[in-house]
Order: sequence, then C-alpha cells, then structure tokens
Amino acid sequence: AEVREGQLIGPEIVQETTKKISQIKDMLKAACDRQNSYADRRRKPLEFSVGDHVLLKVSPWKGVVRFGKKGKLAPRHRYVISSLMDRSYWLSE
Repeated sequence: AEVREGQLIGPEIVQETTKKISQIKDMLKAACDRQNSYADRRRKPLEFSVGDHVLLKVSPWKGVVRFGKKGKLAPRHRYVISSLMDRSYWLSE
C-alpha cells in the first residue's frame, strides 16, 4: 500500500486532531464570551423594595421544596418582607 504525501500516519494524525480540537474549543469559548458580553451590556440589575410583588422562579430540577408543596403550575408569587444586603431579600411564604 502506498502512502501519499497528503495522508497523515499514526501519531501524527492523533497530534493533528488534538490540535484541531484545541483550536475549536478556543474559538467556541471566544464566541461564547463575546455573546455574553453583548447580553450583559443590556442586562440591568433588579432592585426591589419592601412590599414589592415578585415572582419566585424555582428550578424543578433541584428537587428542593422551599415554600411548601404546590401544584406544578401554581404561581409562586411572593412579597418582599425585608432587604438583607446587596440584592438579597427575605420573601413571604
């Protein structure tokens, strides 16, 4: 079997593939960082005051029930009771 110049053999193909994978990861990271910076420019920090009506978003994947058992589609509206620190709040149950 003839080996052409364009073909890579054994360890060379592994090294070349590893190098390409590294380049792809770097380019994906750069693209992700760039998109995050675009989104972060438009994002504004939310500030609440005592008595504000807020919607609590609890991820169902965590498996933690913090505010009693409710129906799956039941609204999770809460009121801000007090402000603790920078954007940390006590909420009603």
